[in-house]
Amino acid sequence: MMLDLFPKEIRSFIIPKAGGELYYKCLGCLAEHSLDKLLYVCPECNEVLLIEDRNEKDLHKIPGATWQQIFDFRKMLKIPALKGIYRYHEFLGSCIPLESVIYLGEGHTPVVEANENLKKKVGLSFFYKNDGQNPSASFKDRGMASAISSIKYLIDQNLVSDVIAVCASTGDTSAAAALYASYLSPLIKSAVLLPHKKVTSQQLSQPLGSGAQVFEIPGVFDDCMKIVEHLADKYSVALLNSKNAWRILGQESYSYEIAQDFEWDMKNRVVIVPIGNAGNISAVMNGFIKFYKADIINCLPKIIGVQSEHADPVFQYYIEPDETRRKFIPVNTKPSVAQAAMIGNPVSMPRVIKITKEYNTFTNYQNVFFVQVTEQSIMDWQLTANKNGHIACTQGGECLAGLVKAIELDIITGQETAILDATAHSIKFSEFQDLYFKSAIPEDYKINPDPDKINLPSLIMPDNQDITPSQKKRLGQKDLQKFVKNISDKIARRLNLKVSL
Repeated sequence: MMLDLFPKEIRSFIIPKAGGELYYKCLGCLAEHSLDKLLYVCPECNEVLLIEDRNEKDLHKIPGATWQQIFDFRKMLKIPALKGIYRYHEFLGSCIPLESVIYLGEGHTPVVEANENLKKKVGLSFFYKNDGQNPSASFKDRGMASAISSIKYLIDQNLVSDVIAVCASTGDTSAAAALYASYLSPLIKSAVLLPHKKVTSQQLSQPLGSGAQVFEIPGVFDDCMKIVEHLADKYSVALLNSKNAWRILGQESYSYEIAQDFEWDMKNRVVIVPIGNAGNISAVMNGFIKFYKADIINCLPKIIGVQSEHADPVFQYYIEPDETRRKFIPVNTKPSVAQAAMIGNPVSMPRVIKITKEYNTFTNYQNVFFVQVTEQSIMDWQLTANKNGHIACTQGGECLAGLVKAIELDIITGQETAILDATAHSIKFSEFQDLYFKSAIPEDYKINPDPDKINLPSLIMPDNQDITPSQKKRLGQKDLQKFVKNISDKIARRLNLKVSL
């Protein structure tokens, strides 16, 4: 694309240059730390970090309408580093030069409007943003592209070498971490820790296929996370969980894309996300705040975080209306079909608390809400969505169940439009659909399959078993014609087909 075809006033901005003055900011003691080394918690107080820019106000000197134009015209570029989340380079990782950016096709996932039938069932107009159409089939690729690009930058600057990347996972993080690390092989090697028998077979196959060392650990995700934290404290490793502030930074791109998808108009918009380790909802809120402060969007959309009753520590924290009396208490999780969100002690809880307060302060009223849903509603709404043209995972079902719950609680009005996060592709969690259809979901999940939602295949056999074809036994022409007619007639009766004239 020739730059002289772009409007003169934005030509100098179209291809961003490395700049900004980014640093780690501790959410506990407020200490500031350099980005020149791998850091996940504050060395002084062990609290989690956010990445901030000392030159943030310089971004505000450019009018919001100009930023809109810059991002819209960047869509036309063919530069790989700017095709993904780094279209918003100045707001994500402005210190990283484009040559250090890793792009595997992440970001800019489609926003798909619900059909009229589904809108009528729910009682509201809404969209799914299908983050399952990222490279590893989940939203985790956004944060991983950011985290791995930051490591590549340190490698390029000769600040680190022979990197061993580790993460704990309920499935999606491990797939993304292994995929992105493998792209930089042999500069980076990856190891992932998974809770034994608590990850779907599809998710387990992904890090194995990408060449990661996979360790299955007894217990649940929270136990795996403790081990990974210990490894990061004691050994020289790159931690790739959302405790890594670069992960949060990359996931802010979700907000930026929604803003651009809806022509920068966030009035009467509601963004609904599931909560697992609490990194995603933190990133979504922080991203919208950045665009609001830069006058790129006209208002902050309503945010609704959803948790299953089987893993609801954030919801439980916000049940108490008096902020001064709230106390975070981790919960022991129970089995959940929203497996990626089955986390009882989210590491990003301090980020949620800080950013939620800031978000509500900007609007001068409550604009962030948390709802709890049942396992039954998660599964039923996921199946309903997918029978109406969507590819929502169980976490996407959790979001839709949360939307319905929010409508019941009058959190959402009929004038608003919701955007739901389908965090992963439905194929990743198809085992739960299979168990539902076979009425074989274990009792611990507290789900009773609805007969009207069950869908199983029908085996159609010929009346004459002698004309049954197989791979080894191929039929002659006459027998094949008899077989085709017999099976076709049976299917036609099942479908109540009428003979064409």
